[in-house]
Amino acid sequence: MPHRTATLFDPIHVGDLALANRIVMAPLTRNRAPDAVPTKLMAQYYTQRASAGLTITEATAISQQGQGYADVPGLYAEEQVEAWKDVTRSVHAAGGKIVCQLWHVGRISHTSLQPNGAQPVAPSAITANTKTVLLKNGVPEFVPVSEPRALQAYELPDIVHTYVAAARNAVHTAGFDGVEIHAANGYLLDQFLKSGSNQRRDDFGGSIENRARFLLEVMQAVTSAVGAGKVGIRLSPVTTANDAFDPDPQPLFDYVVRELATFNLAYVHVIEGATGGPRELPDRPFDYTGLRRAYRAAAGKGAWMVNNGLDKPMAQSALLAGADLVAFGRPFIGNPDLVDRLRKGKALVESDHATWYGGGAKGYTDYPTLKG
Repeated sequence: MPHRTATLFDPIHVGDLALANRIVMAPLTRNRAPDAVPTKLMAQYYTQRASAGLTITEATAISQQGQGYADVPGLYAEEQVEAWKDVTRSVHAAGGKIVCQLWHVGRISHTSLQPNGAQPVAPSAITANTKTVLLKNGVPEFVPVSEPRALQAYELPDIVHTYVAAARNAVHTAGFDGVEIHAANGYLLDQFLKSGSNQRRDDFGGSIENRARFLLEVMQAVTSAVGAGKVGIRLSPVTTANDAFDPDPQPLFDYVVRELATFNLAYVHVIEGATGGPRELPDRPFDYTGLRRAYRAAAGKGAWMVNNGLDKPMAQSALLAGADLVAFGRPFIGNPDLVDRLRKGKALVESDHATWYGGGAKGYTDYPTLKG
């Protein structure tokens, strides 16, 4: 009997997780967690979208130092952990699976968000040419990020421990099915990987092996703490987001995925192209098929997840080409029943850009479904 090609709607085992389909809700920052504490409205928002095979939460700060935007949630204080329990219980009651994306923004922050107004931290004291979001009287305002200071090597183990503490909070207390380590989009771990932001001269800078060292230390510690089958990672080899840049990304990320193969992760989540932008960057060519092959050749068993501007035909083609999971981001904002709409070939609702960041239920939990 001929082998049947997997579809978006087929179940799959991903590490320790049994998923109902291969459609993933990608992380989407929505700035609706005042004082970094999740709300009942957030529980409703995620539950509405629980038909995804896997839901990945919005990026969630592992510490106040790791916060870079107004009203994003955290997972380091007891009040935050308790509030996340409402989200996970509700998603599980709806039959969904949910993992928490763990985030340290590094230099993509503002002194007003940092403990005691301190400088943000980074691999090197290089200010990113980008902006962050603050809220003034409930209205989002984009402001330049603050100048960072370079982390001392002795500070890095404490940040590793903070990742571990957040992962334990997620899996052991808050009820998440797992965690995704955010190593993409120009945030702290990505800043260490890429030479545009990492100009260190110690054991964490210079060579590819040195620049990857901090990321791999985080992965080793987190997988040991909560189990590799509950851990995924997000990478963005060539994104321009947050002033991220490396002049030679292919050998860098081929090395990274070969090393990640040793951890027996649940999945590897790859953003193809510029985050939220073009999939092909003429000045930054990249072989994503080669990246996956490098991971598999190193005996990497985790599911391979692809992301960035995919529609249904492109997503199905990605599965044909060897991907295991396909992540959709912005389509989930306006289409809480995206899985049903894709299955039935129905038109998608365009989301209201003005309500993406900050606010209340409008443009968050009030989008219609096919069932009304």
